[in-house]
Amino acid sequence: MKQDVRILLLGEPKVGKTSLIMSLVGEEFPEEVPPRAEEITIPADVTPERVPTHIVDYSEKEQTDEKLRDEIVKANVVCVVYDVTNEDTIDKIKTKWIPLVNGDAEKGNKIPIILVGNKSDLRSGSSMETILPIMNQFSEIETCVECSAKNLKNISELFYYAQKAVLHPTAPLYDPEDKQLKPACVRALSRIFYISDKDNDRILSDAELNSFQKSCFGNPLAPQALEDVKTVVWKNTSDGVQDNGLTLNGFLFLNTLFIQRGRHETTWTILRKFGYDDNLEMTDDYLYPELRVPVGCTTELNHYGHQFLQRLFEKYDEDKDSALSQMELKNLFCVCPYMPWGPDVYMTVPTTDKGYISNHGYHCQWMLSAYLDIHRCLEHLGYLGYPILTEQESQTAAVTVTRAKELDLEKRQTQRTVFLCKVIGPRGTGKTVFLQSFVGRNVLTKGNPSSAFSPYVINLVQVGNQEIYLILNEVDVETEFLKASDASCDVACLMYDASDPHSFDYCASIYKQHYMDSNIPCVLVASKVDLPEVKQFHGMTPAEFCYKHRLPPPLPFSSLLLDSTSKNIYNRLACAAMYPYVLMIRSSYKCSLTESQKNELSLLGSVHFLPDILMVPT
Repeated sequence: MKQDVRILLLGEPKVGKTSLIMSLVGEEFPEEVPPRAEEITIPADVTPERVPTHIVDYSEKEQTDEKLRDEIVKANVVCVVYDVTNEDTIDKIKTKWIPLVNGDAEKGNKIPIILVGNKSDLRSGSSMETILPIMNQFSEIETCVECSAKNLKNISELFYYAQKAVLHPTAPLYDPEDKQLKPACVRALSRIFYISDKDNDRILSDAELNSFQKSCFGNPLAPQALEDVKTVVWKNTSDGVQDNGLTLNGFLFLNTLFIQRGRHETTWTILRKFGYDDNLEMTDDYLYPELRVPVGCTTELNHYGHQFLQRLFEKYDEDKDSALSQMELKNLFCVCPYMPWGPDVYMTVPTTDKGYISNHGYHCQWMLSAYLDIHRCLEHLGYLGYPILTEQESQTAAVTVTRAKELDLEKRQTQRTVFLCKVIGPRGTGKTVFLQSFVGRNVLTKGNPSSAFSPYVINLVQVGNQEIYLILNEVDVETEFLKASDASCDVACLMYDASDPHSFDYCASIYKQHYMDSNIPCVLVASKVDLPEVKQFHGMTPAEFCYKHRLPPPLPFSSLLLDSTSKNIYNRLACAAMYPYVLMIRSSYKCSLTESQKNELSLLGSVHFLPDILMVPT
């Protein structure tokens, strides 16, 4: 909504423009009227809409044509004043003033106009019979007000309607020529309908209508008022009411009726509550609420976020199979202007045998989104109506910003539940297979509806008695050079092909370049162990290299032999990411462990290489 309103009064000389302004401000008819009133600013606290209002007078004798054009450009709304007793001033509305204000403006960009018939105290009847054809001819005319500066009749109403024309404009909502809502307004109200339809039955029940009413206006409707609303819709539409509830067509008709009856503010209150600006675009304040994420911190969805997303999942899982088909997923995101999840989602998270997004995979994808791009995640939650449906101030209530990693290392504990592992190795090593195996999928199996590639996969891993989300990110590099940003992670998985003699040399180079002097734990994985192992063309064997640098021995992996040993690699990566400080103890000459450290190592009993690291002499 606009921060202030600028009203310009135009019209023929002697129609009473200045008198109207002075009667409003002085609350009495002025005995002496100057040629032109100075610009007046009415403070927000004394206006009906609580918005500062500037009222600008125009005098043909006092001002130039250039000044007039400048004032028209600056105006939010123009009041064209005419004398109800003077037909010539009425004729000039359509022949002079409206063309002057909006002559070159395109449809939809015209300045709203209020027609003001002054001196009603001098005429017994109304001028509306003459004015109506003009109003029908020009769609930018919002309304007509007959008033009297002398008797103070309808003076405050005049400026209220002028304010209203700016703050609750008709143009974005309604086409008066076609007498129907504009497409952008239909799209916005349709989104609001789908969000408010909590059980996804395409009907707003009494409970859903009252919840909607309370969200937008603060109070539910009285039972009789609710019935009256449905009766009006039922009488005027063929399909607006079904099963004693309001359909989408009924909801759209109701808002059309509000606008036709001059109650634009009702529809605008609804639209603004759901995040729309004056152009029916979603506001940045709504979609991207401020969220400060300090360096070294990460972002996760908390239990509030998961609760909301679970309700959403259950709403659109129409066949109740604990999975979302392509159509169900499309329906879930129908309130977004684009599909947030591309075909690569089917390669990123666990799916069902049919290739559908499972409930578990659905939450995994949201956690990945929150971790990688929290602002885009907040945007999607905004489109889905999170702040309205949860009665929270913004989507940030669904997000936890974790403690800085340095502080976690210092305190030797973490509250994080999402960790990133970079999987690095030369091309052809089998990194993609390794990632897909993590989400229980063989890349050669059928059931995946997309051939898209994803550099990420995410899944839950059990670490002791806690489940954490582990993200594997395949780093695709062609040379030995790797940017520091590509190397940054919670744990690095350096993968080499045990059947390729040149493969390990790359991993050794990457380790020395990025990880040897860092606090990032490193795990080496030997892939394709189902093939004959060959000697690596490096100065030392992989086992010797690991011993020298106090790393755990290379862990064997084969996509053809996904036994417990291979699958346990992911658990070991998760442990290393969650307890990096345990690995740091290796820098000490004396491996004296505290009781808490011993307990942690006991927790990691299945990860045999961690205690082994501690026992390597320095």
